[in-house]
Amino acid sequence: MKIGMLALGRGTFDVEYANEKLHKMLTVLDQSRHTIIGPRELLLDAEQADKAAADLKDTDIDQLLILQVTFTDAAMTAKLAQAFTLPLSIWAVPEPRVGGRLRLNAFCGLNLASHALSLNNRQFSWLYADPTGRVMEDIEAMLAGNRQNIPLPTQDSIAFESNAGKQIVEALKGKRVGRIGEHPLGFDTCAYSGQEVEQLAGIKVDALQLSDLFDVADAASEEHVELVRKQAEQVADGLHEVDQIELDKSLRLKVGLDQLRETGGYDAFAIRCWPETFTEYGGAVCGPVSMMGEAQIPCACEADVYGALTQMVLQEATGQPVFLTDLVDLDVEDNTGVVWHCGQAPISMRASSTAATATIHTNRKMPLLYEFALKPGPVTMMRISQSHNSLKMVITYGEMQDRPMSFTGTSGVIRYERHAGQVLKNILDSGLEHHMALAYGDHRNILRAVAASMQLPLQEI
Repeated sequence: MKIGMLALGRGTFDVEYANEKLHKMLTVLDQSRHTIIGPRELLLDAEQADKAAADLKDTDIDQLLILQVTFTDAAMTAKLAQAFTLPLSIWAVPEPRVGGRLRLNAFCGLNLASHALSLNNRQFSWLYADPTGRVMEDIEAMLAGNRQNIPLPTQDSIAFESNAGKQIVEALKGKRVGRIGEHPLGFDTCAYSGQEVEQLAGIKVDALQLSDLFDVADAASEEHVELVRKQAEQVADGLHEVDQIELDKSLRLKVGLDQLRETGGYDAFAIRCWPETFTEYGGAVCGPVSMMGEAQIPCACEADVYGALTQMVLQEATGQPVFLTDLVDLDVEDNTGVVWHCGQAPISMRASSTAATATIHTNRKMPLLYEFALKPGPVTMMRISQSHNSLKMVITYGEMQDRPMSFTGTSGVIRYERHAGQVLKNILDSGLEHHMALAYGDHRNILRAVAASMQLPLQEI
């Protein structure tokens, strides 16, 4: 076949390392039975990708292959899938778990693409593998259409209906979510309908602006900021080692969230956390989100309203803080995955073997974030999903391992009840969003009952 190839990346990640990976991917592809055409360089913005796609349009290709070399949002992939009605394949690359920054985060890009394509009923073939391994057979299978995502079936939840499930659903009615800013472009995973949320759970969503948060944060008294600083000092080392002006900005965001919650009567937030909290305000909201989560006021990144709703459901079902996390790696040979976010897990999830450290955002280089490994123990993960344009509850279960920190921020290594290879396939088949809520313990039965009371079908991955 003649394969049209486009390599997607983002400049906020480790471009030098991404280019090394791309070179190895191209070396393997050149050894295949196919003709590979397209730019042999990373496309780091929409303008570059648009030009490369237009050039491919003028050629007689049989298939489009996207190389997901770093994280990107799904906007370009969705656009390419619409422009090319040919078979589509996506190859994403893992990176080693060595405790440093998340240099590529390519799996999360694949995850976003999978969800966006599910909303458009667009099937694709996929591969998540390192180019230095024995991948040629899998590459040939992908290009032949033998590794396609197949929509994952759901099961009826009615058999799990119970009074306990009904009580949890009833307790959610009348609660309020403050959505602060709009979700980023290309994050279809964070789109929502306020009317649909209210019909589903009786929860009201108010649309606030980022300026609403920034204004109250700027107006915060020094006394309130100092109280938040003392709270942070009690749980994390090294506050004095980060930029103090940026730290002050970050702490003010926590005061601002508290004041918005008090005046608006909010039970949770969905916050457009980047880039504006960094580029316009000057501090990270990640540490404040950790503090809010520990106080059982869930906050969802990237203005993910369904993520906030998911957290509220899981928190109500468990009575404990929850963590809205990304899945950033699945290692089939090790039979584990890595859950991670920048530095915002509730502090009670910290492994006792490690201290929590105040740190900066790996891409944006501003505080305040908390850095620690998640503690070992059984965990339940859940998402109220809109994949394939239908609402459902997705549940998975596993055991957090006693492992060193995989990546900077807050992360943990999880061994799922099902094999990691099956979990990987299920995630891409389901079109699952990239955020899932995590709580410690086995809460599957009560969540099944909640799904029945909300009249949601189930997917257990």
